[in-house]
Amino acid sequence: MSDLFTGAANPTDYTADQIEVLEGLEPVRRRPGMYIGGTDERALHHLAAEVLDNSMDEAVAGHANLIEVSLASDGTLTIEDKGRGIP
Repeated sequence: MSDLFTGAANPTDYTADQIEVLEGLEPVRRRPGMYIGGTDERALHHLAAEVLDNSMDEAVAGHANLIEVSLASDGTLTIEDKGRGIP
């Protein structure tokens, strides 16, 4: 069995002073895998599909009347809608 469950926790091992609070998009930048599943091509496709799904949900709910998807020659993908924004 793991040592994790065999002894009592020592409160001096970990304190609130050791917690770093990240603001804005910094958590996503530091650990993208936690939010989008990775940093590879498959994760990028998943992220694009999620953004497009959000735009389509806005349109179906009557909060957007236009969705534009653009793929530039440099590979940049842009998805714009006239909805309420990403939740």
